[in-house]
Amino acid sequence: MVVPPSSGGNSTSTLATTATATAANPPTAGASFQVNLTGEATKNGRYPTYASHIPLSARRAPPLDMSTVEQRGHPMAVRETNKRIRPHGLQNAPTFRPTEDEFRDPMDYIKKIAPEGRKYGICKIIPPPGWTPGFAVDTEKFHFRTRRQELNSVEGGTRTNLNYLDQLSKFHKQHGMNLNRFPSVDKKPLDLYKLKKAVETRGGFEKVCKLKKWAEIGRDLGYSGKIMSSLSTSLKNSYQKWLHPYEEYLRVAKPGVQQQLEFEYGGPFTPSAAHSPMKRSQSHQTTPLAPHEDSPAIRASAALNTSLQQTEDGTERLPQQEAQQVQHTPSSSGFTAVNTGGFTPVNLTPASFQAVNTPNPLPNREKSNSVSTKTAQQAVEGPNSKRPEPHNPGLNRGPLANGQLGNPLKRTISHDSLNGISGKESEEALDENGRRSKRAKKAPTVAGSHMSMLRPTPARAPAQRYNVNGKVGEVCDTCGKSDDKLAIFVCDGCENSYHWYCLDPAVEIPANHDWHCPRCLVGTGEFGFEEGGIYSLKQFQEKARLFKESYFGPRMQFDPVMDSKRPVTEDDVEREFWRLVESITETVEVEYGADIHSTTHGSGFPTVEKNPLNSYATDPWNLNVLPLHPESLFRHIKSDVSGMTVPWLYVGMCFSTFCWHNEDHYSYSANYQHFGSTKTWYGIPGSDAQRFEEIMREAVPELFASQPDLLFQLVTLLPPDQIKKAGVNVYALDQRAGQFVVTFPQAYHAGFNHGFNFNEAVNFAPHDWESFGEAGVERLQAFRKQPCFSHDEMLMTAANRDTTIKTAKWLAPALQRIQEREMKQRTELLKRHKEYVDHHCKIDEPEVESNFECALGFEIDEKDVAENDYQCTYCKAYSYLSRFRCNTTSKVMCLLHAGHYDCCDAADEQRLTSSSHTLIYRYSDTALEAITQKVTDRSKMPEAWQEKLDKMLDDEPKPSLKVLRSLVSEGERIPYDLPGLSDLKEFVSKCNAWVDEATNYITRKQQNRRKNDRIWRKSTSAKAAEQEERDKELRKIENIHKLLAAAEDISFDCPEINILTERSDAIAEFQRKAAAALQSPGLRSTQEFEDLAELGRGFNVDVPEVERLDQIVQQMKWNDKARELRGQFQTLEDVAELISRAGEIGIPEHSELLLYYKDQQAQGDLWEAKAKELISVESVHYQQLEALSTQAGSLPVSRQTLAAIDAILAKQREAHRQIQELFDKSRSPDFRSRPRYKSVREVLDGLSELNSKPSGTIDVEKEIKRHEDWMRRGKKLFGKANAPLHILQSHMNYVAEHNRFCFDLQDKPRMPVEPASREHTPVDSQEIEPAREVFCMCRQPEAGLMIECELCHEWYHGKCLKIARGKVKEDDKYTCPICDWRVKIPRDAARPKLEDLQEWQGEMPVLPFQPEEEDVLENIINTAQAFRDFMQPYTNPMMVTAEEITTQRFYLRKIEGAEILLSHETNFFRQELHKWVPVAPMPPPVLDASLSTRKPRPTKQQKEMTRLGITNPDDLPQHLRTKTHSFARQRQSSDTTAGRGHHPLQPAPRQARGRSDTPGSASTSSGHAHGHRLPPVISSTHPEPSYTPYYTSHNNGHHPGSPAFPSGPYYQSHSSHSSRLDSPGFPPRSPIGRSAPSLDPSLFSPSNSHFPTSLSGGPNPGQNHMLSPQQNPYSTGSQSARDLDHVFAEFTTDPTDDMGPRNEVAEALEDSRRDEEYPDFLPE
Repeated sequence: MVVPPSSGGNSTSTLATTATATAANPPTAGASFQVNLTGEATKNGRYPTYASHIPLSARRAPPLDMSTVEQRGHPMAVRETNKRIRPHGLQNAPTFRPTEDEFRDPMDYIKKIAPEGRKYGICKIIPPPGWTPGFAVDTEKFHFRTRRQELNSVEGGTRTNLNYLDQLSKFHKQHGMNLNRFPSVDKKPLDLYKLKKAVETRGGFEKVCKLKKWAEIGRDLGYSGKIMSSLSTSLKNSYQKWLHPYEEYLRVAKPGVQQQLEFEYGGPFTPSAAHSPMKRSQSHQTTPLAPHEDSPAIRASAALNTSLQQTEDGTERLPQQEAQQVQHTPSSSGFTAVNTGGFTPVNLTPASFQAVNTPNPLPNREKSNSVSTKTAQQAVEGPNSKRPEPHNPGLNRGPLANGQLGNPLKRTISHDSLNGISGKESEEALDENGRRSKRAKKAPTVAGSHMSMLRPTPARAPAQRYNVNGKVGEVCDTCGKSDDKLAIFVCDGCENSYHWYCLDPAVEIPANHDWHCPRCLVGTGEFGFEEGGIYSLKQFQEKARLFKESYFGPRMQFDPVMDSKRPVTEDDVEREFWRLVESITETVEVEYGADIHSTTHGSGFPTVEKNPLNSYATDPWNLNVLPLHPESLFRHIKSDVSGMTVPWLYVGMCFSTFCWHNEDHYSYSANYQHFGSTKTWYGIPGSDAQRFEEIMREAVPELFASQPDLLFQLVTLLPPDQIKKAGVNVYALDQRAGQFVVTFPQAYHAGFNHGFNFNEAVNFAPHDWESFGEAGVERLQAFRKQPCFSHDEMLMTAANRDTTIKTAKWLAPALQRIQEREMKQRTELLKRHKEYVDHHCKIDEPEVESNFECALGFEIDEKDVAENDYQCTYCKAYSYLSRFRCNTTSKVMCLLHAGHYDCCDAADEQRLTSSSHTLIYRYSDTALEAITQKVTDRSKMPEAWQEKLDKMLDDEPKPSLKVLRSLVSEGERIPYDLPGLSDLKEFVSKCNAWVDEATNYITRKQQNRRKNDRIWRKSTSAKAAEQEERDKELRKIENIHKLLAAAEDISFDCPEINILTERSDAIAEFQRKAAAALQSPGLRSTQEFEDLAELGRGFNVDVPEVERLDQIVQQMKWNDKARELRGQFQTLEDVAELISRAGEIGIPEHSELLLYYKDQQAQGDLWEAKAKELISVESVHYQQLEALSTQAGSLPVSRQTLAAIDAILAKQREAHRQIQELFDKSRSPDFRSRPRYKSVREVLDGLSELNSKPSGTIDVEKEIKRHEDWMRRGKKLFGKANAPLHILQSHMNYVAEHNRFCFDLQDKPRMPVEPASREHTPVDSQEIEPAREVFCMCRQPEAGLMIECELCHEWYHGKCLKIARGKVKEDDKYTCPICDWRVKIPRDAARPKLEDLQEWQGEMPVLPFQPEEEDVLENIINTAQAFRDFMQPYTNPMMVTAEEITTQRFYLRKIEGAEILLSHETNFFRQELHKWVPVAPMPPPVLDASLSTRKPRPTKQQKEMTRLGITNPDDLPQHLRTKTHSFARQRQSSDTTAGRGHHPLQPAPRQARGRSDTPGSASTSSGHAHGHRLPPVISSTHPEPSYTPYYTSHNNGHHPGSPAFPSGPYYQSHSSHSSRLDSPGFPPRSPIGRSAPSLDPSLFSPSNSHFPTSLSGGPNPGQNHMLSPQQNPYSTGSQSARDLDHVFAEFTTDPTDDMGPRNEVAEALEDSRRDEEYPDFLPE
């Protein structure tokens, strides 16, 4: 059943009962649904403020985890869908997806989509995928205060119903009748409000009774006449008992209450176009107020007493009952029926109503959660006013939350000051950053402007009404006096105090029951959202999550397919939202963080102040930048307007809503969702705005009757289906994270949130907004609403700042309108001024002398003043251009209300004629007109230019080209798009083209028609012919005649036309002379013919007579040229051209010269054919090509063929030269003079283009092979034997990078520390900057799975230990390889010993080429050697104690993590650790090699052996066996083929030199290895290990078998330390059976050497333990060589080699063959 709400402000508040909803205990219907975040009551009830005395800026909270919210591109984000079927059958608003180019400029793009977007009022813009501005809010500091929203109170019809029932209940209760339950008809509750509306629509009670309409009303209310025979009687009795007395009271009392509200507000509520503000009645001018017999209150009281007396006589009064809690069973749909449990008594507590089936009584919010402060009203009159000022505690509210200060209008909500600022101080201040708020500051608050409603309080005992000692009831709100306190009693609804004799009518003896003043009984319609709690984003996220889960959890049906409850969809949320909004019995309360100032809380976008280096801080789509875009009119506003030019933030939860409204000043708005759940929008296009407002007034006329400005308040919803049925277009869209929603001017919009989200919004104003903005200001003035800024000031600022024509185009009409409006208002004011005394006024006629001295003050003041100084006191409009000031009260009026508004006690005549008032103009009439005219003229510049063009074309039939060019130049200087400029430029361009063409025929010399002569010379003959053909067409004599005709057709005038006419006449004269000469050619000399022909050519046209004259001259010249060229070298093309030329000019066939050249041409053709034949064969015969090249000197040949032969020969010679040069450089004693390996490889690869390789190629290939063998040895050292060669350098780079962390000397021992993710929370919320700690053997920071050793408590990466996350349990214990040597360390590749790398590096000087791996190898060795030097003090057995166990573990961990093996240090630390802290029973073995632990991948051969079940590779079939390489035989056969049949081609004459094809025959001249990059000098003062490679034995501190190094910077300091710095006593082993070939001693200086001078003549040759090939256990065919596969299989990483599939046997065989080919490099 419907229970009437109680008395007090928010009508639906009494229906709310706190119910902590869970899945097990879902909220019942009719109860309010709320979530208590803390689980217990707080000082602020269910809305905790979390220490409200702490300012928002000083609060700190845990940060919001951004991974838990929906973001664009996030896996949690809802997929963008286009709903085909929406609730209410709404059509979707358009969605735009701009490209990156379209998205660059927001104003251009919005201008592009505006025609389509205005049809819907709203639209959605999805930015390109790459546009991700990020979230810039500091979520630890961000706190905000919310607003509480009861969903069924925001719907207009529901709120009207509940307000009426609330007032009806208070009315009857005041007269001793408790409306405990509604009357019932057929066991169903009777909706009294619907009954009232039904009677009202049919003409009223008397007319319904007279016409007997009660049965018809019953059917409309859902009752059937057959059910109850007394339906009409029941309805009539119920109306007569409950409604008729109250309706009669309203009829009498409502006008008086309305008059009182208008007086308190300072004027009528209804929009007024001009003046006539409400005059105060005389009854308010005396104190105390005397009742009048004809007052509305007395008439209402009489009617009320009469009706109540009848009721008491004729009807039994219902007894007062206690409330009963009724538990209902949820229906199958998850919701509880309204009346399943029968009826419930209404009054659970005194003076309050309770929802039907709430489980808990309503808590007293009046004490625990009140946010409405009782302060005195701002009086409309000034401080000098003598009239008494009525008190209205409900009008003036305290400062606002979320950064808003001052008295709010429209969207603001009244809040207590959060920062401890008093209400008075707040009203006088701006916001924290000195910005104006988009809501007005000091205008009186209109009823319903989001202020907190006056909550009802429990009824007081009669003694409380006569409160003498308490604060309540000390001052009478009617007379304003505090005397006679015993006669003051308090209204139980609004708590206003009154003398009993000040009431109208007076009350002599207060009743013992509840008493409400007439204002509460009639109702003021006040409604707004109360303050909620203060939250951080994380706290509000948790509240929103709990609410949505608790609300929808019990309501979702079980899905047998998913084996769980059906997930909540967007459609579920939308349908449930509108059901709750329209529900009378079910109240759900949510909270919404709305209108949060970004200036005090921080914007979600990066800003220049906080993020200056972020590119998005200046992005034009950044909402902090968008309002000030160069195309936005808001950039002309001189100060920031919070909410319009400075964004506001919105934090929503499920069901939180924003009601129907359009933007302030009808501006555009842009709303961006940073993250969170969907926000659903509803939009009504601006074209339907007027019709929508009419529908709203028709739907809720009661609300508009008391509050005509209801649509300004953002507190009222109307369901879209109801609006749509009335013929208004309503559209919807769903906004998701990372998307914009743009609303268009005058478009109404509303919406709600589906869950926790964060939005940011701002207004902007393109040029097309200006006319809407003016209309918006007029609308605000009509409703006496304060605008956010002065529209006139913005326009005047634009006129002074922006001087562009583009701005003038829209600004000029606007200035003309405001000038016309201003002049009209000034004229009307002066007319009223002169009506009292007709005179020549000094204001409009200053030059006329008058006998009457006008006393009215007049000033022209262009200085900027505060906004309050030019804001109309009455209509709140900004009177920027002129204002009327009262000098007595300092009040300011606009010209419309000047004189009419009672700003002081003076009469209207005195206000307009006395010196007590001053009329102030900002601009005089002349100045205002001049500003407007200046902008207008600027806007008309394009039209003026067009007018000048049209006049010139009309006056002159053939306009002068000079004048046209000047017009083009003038038009190009006008910064505006001129419509006629493009056509004019095209016409002038056509004229200029004609002049350019005519100039070619006017000048005496031929003009160069080829614009770029260089390109002309480079063009092909085909292009030249084509160009020549075009030139011929241009040189026709007919073109001159065509040009003259074209000039006539174009119709313009220029000097070139006359000159071209004269040239045409001169050509005709030449043709006459040429015809006479051709008739008798023998009478004239050659020179005469040439002169005549030259004259004809000077006309720059092809005159036919010139061609015949040229032919005669050319025949004579050809004979002279042919004789001159005979005997000289000519190409085949030259001869052919000469013969062709003879045919062209008509030389006879029997001419001797012509026959000679034809014979030469025949011989040249034969040579050409032979040459092309030789070139085309696969194997080029270079000797024949040489012969042809020599023969070409006496024959005419083709240049192309000769060039091709020379190119082949030159390429062969060049290849031979390169090969010879590379080979010679490879033998250079100076290592740095040898070529790089990469360049040599590129040269050899380039030889593939030659049909045969030049001699010497095999020698270079052998050197390449030797160099690559060195690289392969390196691969084996690093365990990459089967990998391609290019892998070596990349792997070494990896090793160097890895060692950089492990051998970092700055990484010092430390006590075990916890990773950052496992550290304890700091005490007292202290923020501690975590240090960057490194862990594990790799010495890297924390990453991924981390495992702690139970002994040393060091943390290791699971990735380094090859331990998967799923295989580790929380209680598993782990011992690391450092503590227990038995635990294997996973390694992907073998780790070479530092000694082996030094040995490998020592082989570089004998390499033929400089390796690419030199630098990285040197880096690896230097890093490791430096670490070894650093570790020497720690590896001294004499200095090690048990206290250094931690240090030893630390350095052993670093050594084990490195990618090269330091065997001495490793074994030393392992032995020491086992000595002091043994874990394993056995001591660790001596480690001399570190191999890969990876399981090797089988080779193709091994796979085949496994498939066939064979263990011996020799048993494989022949076609499956690995083929041995035979590079030498291939090279030999290639060289033999190249030299067969003829001698090798020499590089060039006089450059041949002898050389050997063997690598051992290179020059052995001694010299230093200049420039050889060797390891740095090791100082002799530090006992560091030597760089000398370690071998299998040592003698006298030297290493027999090591290369004979000379003394140099690299080896100078080793001899003195060699005796004590030898390799540790752990015999090293290497996977390679013996050392690499020794260095060539000739490469170094023999002086001062501490090593043997040769490999065979050392001081102790007998002690060299290097093995000969016969003794080599790894030589070809030995058992050790066969076992080598098993050794290398441990660190095999890739089955493919750089030259195809290989195995270790092949590697060993290749090593043996290399030793046989290069015996000189083997140690003796």
